[in-house]
Amino acid sequence: MNIGTAATQTGLPVKTIRYYEEIGLVTPDRRANGYRDFSEACVEQLRLLAQARHLGFSLEECRRLLSLSADEGRASRDVRALAQQNLQAVREKIASLSALEAQLQRLIAQCHGDDAPDCAILDDLMGQRGN
Repeated sequence: MNIGTAATQTGLPVKTIRYYEEIGLVTPDRRANGYRDFSEACVEQLRLLAQARHLGFSLEECRRLLSLSADEGRASRDVRALAQQNLQAVREKIASLSALEAQLQRLIAQCHGDDAPDCAILDDLMGQRGN
């Protein structure tokens, strides 16, 4: 199938599919006219990539997942370990975003939000709180 059909079937933009090919994550066949020809196996790889990226796996982790997927002798513990690493990274991002949320809430609460030029938010951003 052509790249447009592969994009439709996987939900990935054509540009992303081309990038994945460029960095060696997928290797579609080429027709005599030079156009890409995506097999069902290649589309399955693209689906795996789409889902893995949606779950926050890095491109290198995706490369490893593709390798594990292709290896019929794989150990599921290897896949699980990758997923656990990714879960820890997600938890760290959530904690960081929660801290950011709390900081923004604090700044907003300190700002009078009136017609006066004094602004606690700008003071804090410029490191002038308490001066």
